[in-house]
Amino acid sequence: MATDKVPRSSEHIFDEALSANVTIDEHGIVTRWNAGAEKLLGYAPAHIVGQPAAGLLAEGIDEQEQRSLVQLTRWNGAVALRHREGHRLEAKVLAYKGAPEGGRLEWFVVSALTGLWPEPGDETLVSRNHEQVAGCQLAVYDTGLRLRRANETQLRVLGLAEDDMRGLRPSEFMHTPQMARAERAMQQALETGEPQFMEAYGKAADERREHAWSLVVTPLKDEDGRVQGIGVASHDITDQYWARKRLMLLADASTRIGSTLDVTRTAQELADVAVPEFADFVSVDLLPALDGAHEPPPGTGLPLGSVSLRRVAHRSVNPGTPEAVVVPGEVDSYPEGSPPVESLRSGQARLHLASDPAITEWTAGDRGRAARVRYFGMHSAITVPLTARGATLGVVVFVRHRHPELFREDDLVLAEELAARAAVCIDNARRYTRERATAVTLQRSLLPQALPTQGAVEVASRYLPAGAQTGVGGDWFDVIPLSGARVALVVGDVVGHGIHASATMGRLRTAVLTLADIDLPPDELLTHLDDLVARLSTEGKDVPQPDPGAETTGDVGATCLYAVYDPVSRHCTIALAGHPAPVLVTPDGTAKLLDLPVGPPLGLGGLPFEATDIELPEGSLLTLYTDGLIESRERDIDAGVSRLCQTLAQPAASLDALCDAVLAALPPGRPSDDIALLIARTKALDTDSVATWDVPADPVAVAQARKEAGAQLEAWGLGDADFVTELVVSELVTNAIRYGEPPIHLRLIHDRNLICEVSDTSGTAPHLRRARTYDEGGRGLLLVAQLTAAWGTRQTTQGKTIWAEQALPVDPAGNLDMYGTE
Repeated sequence: MATDKVPRSSEHIFDEALSANVTIDEHGIVTRWNAGAEKLLGYAPAHIVGQPAAGLLAEGIDEQEQRSLVQLTRWNGAVALRHREGHRLEAKVLAYKGAPEGGRLEWFVVSALTGLWPEPGDETLVSRNHEQVAGCQLAVYDTGLRLRRANETQLRVLGLAEDDMRGLRPSEFMHTPQMARAERAMQQALETGEPQFMEAYGKAADERREHAWSLVVTPLKDEDGRVQGIGVASHDITDQYWARKRLMLLADASTRIGSTLDVTRTAQELADVAVPEFADFVSVDLLPALDGAHEPPPGTGLPLGSVSLRRVAHRSVNPGTPEAVVVPGEVDSYPEGSPPVESLRSGQARLHLASDPAITEWTAGDRGRAARVRYFGMHSAITVPLTARGATLGVVVFVRHRHPELFREDDLVLAEELAARAAVCIDNARRYTRERATAVTLQRSLLPQALPTQGAVEVASRYLPAGAQTGVGGDWFDVIPLSGARVALVVGDVVGHGIHASATMGRLRTAVLTLADIDLPPDELLTHLDDLVARLSTEGKDVPQPDPGAETTGDVGATCLYAVYDPVSRHCTIALAGHPAPVLVTPDGTAKLLDLPVGPPLGLGGLPFEATDIELPEGSLLTLYTDGLIESRERDIDAGVSRLCQTLAQPAASLDALCDAVLAALPPGRPSDDIALLIARTKALDTDSVATWDVPADPVAVAQARKEAGAQLEAWGLGDADFVTELVVSELVTNAIRYGEPPIHLRLIHDRNLICEVSDTSGTAPHLRRARTYDEGGRGLLLVAQLTAAWGTRQTTQGKTIWAEQALPVDPAGNLDMYGTE
């Protein structure tokens, strides 16, 4: 087997006695002394560690040579040393300075003790290396991983002569982690007899830019397959390495920049991507003109002279970003001729060195910036304008001071690419923010600014818009006072988000208010609303879209819940159009989802809606909501409904507190859909506040009706309203007897207002008309309209009801009226 022809043990490779290794700190004190050093000079570690290294020299070093050594990072040559026994000896020494693992600076000094001179078998190894390994930089090592030969390219890259390195391991003549990795690969090739491949990174001699090499480690075998040495071929892949790093940075930027539609966060993402991979400090400044809700006029350029910029984001390799002279959110003025202004005016990226006149002249007038440039050693910078869709948004500045290499021309291309990607995302976020602000303003103007005063229910409501990523939706709610002390409760949800959804919501809300004003039953109201939504969809599809990317106006859809509660009968009639059913909490604390027939969503057309009538105990809670409250990515609808019922069943100090508890328990921190919530606690009118009479279909019954109404007013303490009430009763009862069909009923309701109702079984509704001078009739309803706050007609299953409502004065103490009734 091949493994039988490989040396069985590699312990001799790391024999400390084969080379002298010494570590000296920056003060010249010996901190490490190995067995090879003891063998070379005779000193044991206990006798030399902690002592000055200068005591080992056979000759002193003058002051000039000491100063020159301080500036070097590596030195090699022959050194005259003094043995412990006193005799002088010459040794070839390689010394280099570094800070291992981020520690303090120290000198690592090494001298080979074996293999100092060429051996007869070296030429054979070199020959086999050239035969079996193809590469640019070639080196041959023995089975102890000690360098035997290296070609000229290898020596030129390392900056060392072959004699300086012969007999040393790679990690000894280049004391870096990369060389330690190479040694491990070489050892693996030695043990397995198989080639090894790796990449190494570092700086070539006298260069500041990092290089990359592809290493091929090949075991060199004799005719019998026994490993006689190791050949290493290194290919310079620096250009590919930096190209790959740029592609990786751009790929990282494409996934990290623009994760939200927030301008500030997008700008910060640009800075976070660039630091520390590309720059040591990055600032992103935008023009203050972009802060407003309105788009600057086309063709608006930069003002002459200095330019004001708002700092939006910055990032540094140093904690706290000490390089910055402007804090985020602050506006700073940049003078004419400064690099940021020049990039803004030219629309091009610019590369500057710290010594360039553009930098020195700018910092000469700004002591704060000048001090930071000197303190941090800023040596190069790139300024790139942020432009998108033909508009200039601001400028991004990339600065290096910790990176040893200066910015290059190819870095300018990368900076432009990063800025271009970020500019599009910032512009998208800016446009979205402006459009969202417009949609929010529109939506808030369309929602009820305050709930109307009525006595049927106590209500509390909340509206929670969706997170910024989703956009403004079309949810709405309403509380609509109806005739007969009744109230309508409405919650709806337009499909989609954006300005179109908000505008559609406004149209549907207006339609519901109009249909409620004519007192349509809930199922009929939803039927009319369904026709309207279908018509809006048809109209939207017929409208041409000037901008293919603009929001479409077709395919309108919505859901709606419409409920009417009557405090006299304590009955509530509810109809649903594709909307979640309400939750009922009875006075004993039991919460349940009402089992109601759910009609189709609005806009499908041609399908019926069904209304359900339920009796509610006084003090019941009826909770109406949109689906955003119970739906989320974290849980299904059933879990949301269960959580809602549990929360509503808990006692609360007020309905407002209960609304807050619901919003705290259900939706996530940034809901993906709008949430409308309406909670109503039902009230009931006492039987003492309602009076009803059956009226015979005989004109003589009008006088009796007036008399009984007047007596009821006296019982309620509303004697001052007797004149108007008797006139209204007389006119409405007379019309019912003359034009209606029996049976005829008269009802007075004493709520916040005084309501008079006359019902009959005829479906013919009266109309207000203007009587001519000599007409004997036609003035009754005109008088009713003039003397009451409101009047109207509503259709019932038995016929119709004509009603009139009188406003009762409120005394300064806050009572409902001034007739003694609280």
